[in-house]
Amino acid sequence: MALFEVKKLDREIYRNELENFLPDRMIDIHTHVWLSHLRCRTKPIQRKVIWPSLVAKDNSLEDLQETYRLMFPGKEVTPLIFASTERETIQACNEYVREAAKKSGFPALYYARPEQTAAELEREILGNGYVGIKSYLDLAPMYIPEAEVRIFDFFPKHQLQLLNRLGAIVMLHIPRNGRLRDPLNLAQIIELKQEFPNVRVIIAHIGRAYTRGDVGNAFEVLSACPDLMFDFSANSLEFAMTELLKARGPKQVLFGSDLPILRMRTRRIEENNTYINLVPPGLYGDSSQDPHLREVSEEEAEKLTFFMYEELLAFKRAASAVGLTRSDIEDVFYNNAKRMLDGAKKDILTAKHSQERI
Repeated sequence: MALFEVKKLDREIYRNELENFLPDRMIDIHTHVWLSHLRCRTKPIQRKVIWPSLVAKDNSLEDLQETYRLMFPGKEVTPLIFASTERETIQACNEYVREAAKKSGFPALYYARPEQTAAELEREILGNGYVGIKSYLDLAPMYIPEAEVRIFDFFPKHQLQLLNRLGAIVMLHIPRNGRLRDPLNLAQIIELKQEFPNVRVIIAHIGRAYTRGDVGNAFEVLSACPDLMFDFSANSLEFAMTELLKARGPKQVLFGSDLPILRMRTRRIEENNTYINLVPPGLYGDSSQDPHLREVSEEEAEKLTFFMYEELLAFKRAASAVGLTRSDIEDVFYNNAKRMLDGAKKDILTAKHSQERI
């Protein structure tokens, strides 16, 4: 049985709109892998939306590879892999990522908890070949209200100091209801880069700018950090992509998916400065459990393709709007990530050899 159905509509969109637009080689800088039996069986306290958990119960290494085969026939896709957050089972999930990376040769990030010491993180990164870390606001101390979580609450400075020394990658999913435009987020991103300039920072999801109102003057403010990278994973907002490309150019932009959630069959709309995922009736359970979900009619559902394709179509329109060249497209989908990953690997290996000589 196929992992998921690829319909005639999907094949036509890929063949007519995406196949020739996408390079033959791609690096997906933002993917989660985990096994269902490793996750918590009781419902943990969450500081996040529910709908992503409804798309897939797990995403094994093999499922991830099969997803690329089904969605991108004829393309070679290399993912950067990491776990999915859950304090209760994060150690087991990290171990699976380590095994998956060793088996496949794919680069990986370690999912870090803020209470971990720098020495512990250093052992994990140097000992297991990680190119950096990922964390999430879920892991900040529980006494901090969700809306008040700050970047340094889950990426503490003692860890960033280590990552700065290593030249490692930080995949940063920014917190707070203001998302990319939030003044405190912007101030702390600048503070992070000023204090730890060697950390290779990726702002995930274009800073969660899923609606036009989420952007604000962020790109102007963040011009103070010229080496920031932005992935557009799980984002289909053409406006945010266009503004990002105008402000930063193609060298600072990375393709990311956030698989497995981009297997979702959906089209995203904006209402009252929030995003709504339009989905087929019944496909993801009771849509009332998350305000970001809305079921459409059976007839409308036949017109819905994968979230992955919706993201890529939006980026294609943005690329056309700013006049990206074929070389620019190859940078976004492969070269930028390759350069970043290779640089992190080289710097971390140098640090490891230096430590071994001591």
